[in-house]
Amino acid sequence: MDTLYPSDLKRYSRREFIRLAAQSLAGFFALPLLEAPIPQTAFLDPTQERQGRILNNQASLYSSPSFSSTFIKVFHFDRIVPITAITIGDQEPAYNRIWYQINNEGWVHSGSVQPVEISPMSPLRKIPEKGFLGEICVPYTDAVWHYRRPTSIAYRFYYSTTHWVTGVSVDSRDQVWYHVPDDKWGYTYYVDARHLRPLSAEQLSPLSPHVPAEEKRIEIHLDEQVLIAYEGSQAVFMSRTATGARFRDGDFTTRKGRYITNRKRPSRHMAAGDAAAPNSYDLPGVPWVSYLTKSGVAIHGTFWHNDFGKPRSHGCINVSSRASHWIYRWTMPEVPKGEQTWAAEDGTAVDVMD
Repeated sequence: MDTLYPSDLKRYSRREFIRLAAQSLAGFFALPLLEAPIPQTAFLDPTQERQGRILNNQASLYSSPSFSSTFIKVFHFDRIVPITAITIGDQEPAYNRIWYQINNEGWVHSGSVQPVEISPMSPLRKIPEKGFLGEICVPYTDAVWHYRRPTSIAYRFYYSTTHWVTGVSVDSRDQVWYHVPDDKWGYTYYVDARHLRPLSAEQLSPLSPHVPAEEKRIEIHLDEQVLIAYEGSQAVFMSRTATGARFRDGDFTTRKGRYITNRKRPSRHMAAGDAAAPNSYDLPGVPWVSYLTKSGVAIHGTFWHNDFGKPRSHGCINVSSRASHWIYRWTMPEVPKGEQTWAAEDGTAVDVMD
């Protein structure tokens, strides 16, 4: 489970919905929230394909949802696999007991699989003068250095990452390519236009604009690894998190205290040189970034793991891409349409606590 929304939260106490965050199947592929007792397995409609992308170099398939069950085989990085069911597995790991059944063959722990869609778009041959913001709508696509050299790969862009499009070209085969500028290095890449979904004005519009800014606040609970958004005293949103941790190269734990979301970007290339990122990171298109500090600590979407519920970042607050989109739209300041970065002093309060 990734998130609970306002209609869900009205039925549960804070203690109950934190328990659901650790155990429920509710958030998977937007399944409706399930009343207790929580079922052990949800089999997915075979007429509606559900896909997953393998996130680790190796992800093991087991005969049952337990690391102690019989090993069947290994899937490798970026393999696309059909997800046929979801279940609550063994007691370990306790922070994330969700497992995915792969092609009715066996079970893989959810932390190693990114749920994805394969939803190619009809390309736009003419785009707005200032370009547009888009989202990758297939498991991955290769961004190339030039559309006339489609094997000259610069980066692989992954499902749910966001990118600005500033131009369009058509090659000799009548294939449409979008021009995607890199906001960190300054290069321009070319992406198959079928693989990028333009985001509408509605998808970028603020959430709960009628609520006074001072009534909005966020709590991030480090011990429970959850983020809760409030409007006044009413909890309106909850997401599991993966906050900062200690690594061999240093202590990157997320620091307690009060912050505000006073700077935002709908897309950011996070890589070596960012104060909040280690040298090994090179992640184009990190979606829906709401910054908390000048050094780069932020709440943002995550496509390189699906293992929420324990600290594992280098200081930032990792949430799912879907959750980060909600947070980006709900928090202050409101980002004007078409702006690639925006800062203001009226940010939403964020309390990081035990």
